[in-house]
Amino acid sequence: MDGFFYQASIYLLAAVVAVPIASRLGLGSVLGYLMAGVVIGPILGLVGGSETADLQHFAEFGVVMMLFLIGLEMDPRALWDMRHRLIGLGGMQLVLTTAAVMAGMMWLGYGWSVALAVGLIFALSSTAIVLQTLSEKGLMQTAGGRSTFSVLLTQDIAVIPMLALLPLLALPFVPELAADGSIQIGTEGHDDHHESLSLVEGLPSWGVTLVTLGAVGAVVLAGVYLIAPLFRFIHTARLREMYTATALLIVIGIAFLMSLVGLSPALGTFLAGVVLANSEFRHELESDIEPFKGLLLGLFFITVGAQIDFPTLFGDPARILGLTFAVILIKAVILFGLGLLFKLKGRDQWLFALGLAQAGEFGFVLISFAQQQHVLPDDLGDQLLLIVALSMLITPLLFILYEVISRRMADSSDAQDPDEIDDQAAVIIAGIGRFGQIVNRLVRASGFHTVVLDHDLNAIEAMRRFGVKGFFGDPTRPDLLEAAGLKEAKVLVVAVDDPESALKLVAHARRVHPDLHIIARARDRGQVFRLYQAGANDIVREMFDSSLRAGRYVLENMGLSDYEASVSAQTFFQHDREAVRELAQLWDPDVPASENAPYVERAKELEAELETSLLAALEKGNVAE
Repeated sequence: MDGFFYQASIYLLAAVVAVPIASRLGLGSVLGYLMAGVVIGPILGLVGGSETADLQHFAEFGVVMMLFLIGLEMDPRALWDMRHRLIGLGGMQLVLTTAAVMAGMMWLGYGWSVALAVGLIFALSSTAIVLQTLSEKGLMQTAGGRSTFSVLLTQDIAVIPMLALLPLLALPFVPELAADGSIQIGTEGHDDHHESLSLVEGLPSWGVTLVTLGAVGAVVLAGVYLIAPLFRFIHTARLREMYTATALLIVIGIAFLMSLVGLSPALGTFLAGVVLANSEFRHELESDIEPFKGLLLGLFFITVGAQIDFPTLFGDPARILGLTFAVILIKAVILFGLGLLFKLKGRDQWLFALGLAQAGEFGFVLISFAQQQHVLPDDLGDQLLLIVALSMLITPLLFILYEVISRRMADSSDAQDPDEIDDQAAVIIAGIGRFGQIVNRLVRASGFHTVVLDHDLNAIEAMRRFGVKGFFGDPTRPDLLEAAGLKEAKVLVVAVDDPESALKLVAHARRVHPDLHIIARARDRGQVFRLYQAGANDIVREMFDSSLRAGRYVLENMGLSDYEASVSAQTFFQHDREAVRELAQLWDPDVPASENAPYVERAKELEAELETSLLAALEKGNVAE
């Protein structure tokens, strides 16, 4: 028992220390877990040996849970809508990468089965690292980001048939049939784990097929007809832990059933997830399973890091590093070509090619599984683990390279391709996203002429299709603003997304035209203060008006009359507007608001004044009625 507590303490401490550091450095949690394993394993020697190997087998159940959660996200209709990119772009990436890596391995002298297994392993990319990086950098909604997500989704789905295929690579090409018609796979190379209870043992081939189909059908029928009554039954207990126990029972039970019929547990749980994707209990299942999945997967990655054979790396570093960069280069070239084929352009094409060029965390799973099934020799498996880990460690550098290329392409694009502005107006609108569109429609519908500037060519072209004129170019460029008539304009609406660009634009406009009325969009109160200090006259927080209206609806449904709720909302608006102007004088961009004593004290006083003002306004409104 002491040994268990020691191991648990070491693993948890390593994760708690390493993962936040890696996340802060922008490396992602997976690399944090890997680095934690490297430190406590090969470097410090705190863990290792058979205990780590046994723990890794247990932690692999996190992969089963991950595939169940992926299945929950796979609404069949959404999959159908994405079929062209999933099958076309994602499918071609998997086939071409597998074939290229397989050819390379055969050229190095390996047999076709080993080469195919390695090709499948390196056809995958890191879902965890790539999606996290895309989200952090705001690239998910770009064309390159959406294409990248489609390929990652295809890869995640493809893991399931890969897991089913790998054991076949270790078997004879044509299984031998015994006299009774049953399939004789043999026990050579199988450990005790594979000799566990099986429903298909000794059955004829047609019996194996029937049992397998029956198990899959049972999973589907249970998802459709049994899960909802089960959750309603445990709801009567009104105990939160019963929901968690039920969610774990579903996943573990399905995994056990799949194991009994000789199928991959991951296949069964993924299928169950797809069946339950439209269930009313989907979010409940996600919230209950997610913590266990994250913890077990993190534990799995730590054990992988702890078992990385650094003597192998230092024994032949040129070979390992050369193979790592060869894999990245092969994948990047194939992805770049597919980007051309599917009409990705410019920065989107580079994002797609560089973002997916690494190997992925599922590679660890497939390597471990392939070694267990005796598809890969142990020494080759150790080398592949190193190559996968190193390619993932290099991923942040690939995104840095993308950013360098992106900046150069952006500078080149802005320098060569802005529209020639041949129109001027009293109202200039910089930015034509969701915010700027509403402003532009209202002003134009009221009979006033506007000049619209935006650096998003797609947005400008979409406007033109509806008969609204706009000009492509960076709204922060002084020459474009001058061409749009900034010096003679009456109103400038700053509706650009980027806070720094908005601040730069407001400061320039105020300096060039001191009498110009500037209306600016802000994300939060901190940006409000910055824009106020830069010279904006009216500053609109993105969510303020909609939140105020929602608050008014709450008051109306809590018993206040429409008039009383309107008075409260209007009073709140006026008070908040004056409060922001006053607090802007006390705000210091170099000091966190919570640590700025004058700011905090005045904010408390203003909050108390708000309550008094609301009560007074309501009382006055009742008297007026």
